[in-house]
Amino acid sequence: MRPPRTGRRVRAAVVSIAGLAVLVGAGVVAVQAVKGPVVVTERCTAAAAGESQELDPEQASNAALIAAVAVRRGLPARAATIGIATAIQESKLRNIDYGDRDSVGLFQQRPSQGWGTVEQIMDPIYATNAFYDVLVKVKGYESMEITEASHRVQRSAFPEAVARREAQGRVFASALTGWSPAALDCRLRPVKDAEPQKPGPDGLLPRAAEVGAALEREMGPMRRSSAGPAQLLVTAGEGAVGRRQAWAVAQWAVASAAKYDIVRVESDGKMWRRDKPGDGWTELPADASRGQAGSGQPGRVVIEVANP
Repeated sequence: MRPPRTGRRVRAAVVSIAGLAVLVGAGVVAVQAVKGPVVVTERCTAAAAGESQELDPEQASNAALIAAVAVRRGLPARAATIGIATAIQESKLRNIDYGDRDSVGLFQQRPSQGWGTVEQIMDPIYATNAFYDVLVKVKGYESMEITEASHRVQRSAFPEAVARREAQGRVFASALTGWSPAALDCRLRPVKDAEPQKPGPDGLLPRAAEVGAALEREMGPMRRSSAGPAQLLVTAGEGAVGRRQAWAVAQWAVASAAKYDIVRVESDGKMWRRDKPGDGWTELPADASRGQAGSGQPGRVVIEVANP
């Protein structure tokens, strides 16, 4: 007995839809094969000591600033851990102009409690230095429970809440202070609408020069030069200390990539590329590492910005 015509039509429609789905799926794969993986949600991931943590690009950039100020001051990575974890708890690592009563900024510091003016506190570098100014006066903070160390600085009504942020703070601090090399990766969308620029007197595009100026404001003076119009060459130093500082610079650049239109970072024979999301840090080709920039050498970092 033949099946009813209606049933045949339904099955045909199902087959057609399934075929269309296969074709559409193949189309998506083809597009991705040409253009690479599509980043839907931008995020930064840090991994250290078998642990992985995530922040969004804005949060990662602020975490990089907090760690950079610690590096500039010669503070241990533990200080950066406490600073980052406290800022996550207080403001979700965002430089906000509101809060409980008159609290503002990354650390929700209050002008009425002597932290400075609103304008000063809204400057993340000022706010971070103000936080560390108090932290370094806390005897034994390096080995103290994070809740206690943070509370000694902030006088928070809920100090125990910072403990929940310690893992994020610790892992990002380890990467951003250079103790965990090649440990921070950001998956970002391509740079759009970057205006064409001409090199300045220093041989750098204004976009690249801005990266160097921001790095110096946050991490302190370093030898900077041009490795090409779009490429800032930073020489951090020599030996183990120089190598560690170079990784602090390199991972600062990755964490700040969304903010400054950074598309590529090279350090210590490895490279991070914005157009290869998910690849993380890969080996730099041998011929490239021996080039004029010498980014394959420990202590040197090349930061490349968008150059349409």
